[in-house]
Amino acid sequence: MAVGVERRDDASVLVEVKEGMSRGLKRVLAVLRLAMGSIFMWAFLDKMFALGFSTGRLEDGSIDFFAQGAAALNGGSPSFGFLNFGSRGPLASFWQSLAGDTWVNVLFLAALGGLGLALLLGIGLRIAAVSGALLMLSMWSVAIWPENNPFVDDHIIYALVLVVLALTAAGNTWGLGERWGRTRLVQRFPILK
Repeated sequence: MAVGVERRDDASVLVEVKEGMSRGLKRVLAVLRLAMGSIFMWAFLDKMFALGFSTGRLEDGSIDFFAQGAAALNGGSPSFGFLNFGSRGPLASFWQSLAGDTWVNVLFLAALGGLGLALLLGIGLRIAAVSGALLMLSMWSVAIWPENNPFVDDHIIYALVLVVLALTAAGNTWGLGERWGRTRLVQRFPILK
C-alpha cells in the first residue's frame, strides 16, 4: 500500500492509495483459470476413455466409448497421431521418433491430468505454470511453423495464460489456493503454491 500527499483547499492531506486487483479482475482470472482447467482435464479424460470428441469418434459420427485402440486405457496411444502425423518443420523427425512411446504417453497424460486438476482446484499454480508452459512450448515445436501466424499460435497463448494465472494467484478466488498456501508443506516449499 502506498501513501501519497494531496493538496485540498490549500491544506495538505495524507491520502491512502490502494494497490492491487479489483474484485472483478480476480473473478475474471478465476473464470479463466477454470476454463483452462476444463480444457486440460477434458483433453485428459477424452484421451483416457475415448469420449468421442478427439478420441473415439467413428466415421459415421457415432461415438465408440472406451474404443479399442483409441482410449489410452484400452490400448490407445494419445501421442501417436499428433506426433507422427502432425509434426512438421525442423524438429519433425525428432518428434516422429517419439510417437507412441509408452513413456511419452504416460508423461503426456500425467501432464494433462495434473494441469487440469491444479487449475480446477486452484492449487500448485506455480508448478502448473512452469510444467504447462513447457508442455505447450513442446507442442508448439511439433508443428513449427504455425499455419496462421509465423510465430504465435494457441500453444504460446496458453503458455502465457498459465504464467499469468500463477503470477496473479488466480487460485485464491473460487479455488483452494489461499487455504493451500497456508499449509505447512507449502510454507516450507513455496514453489508448491
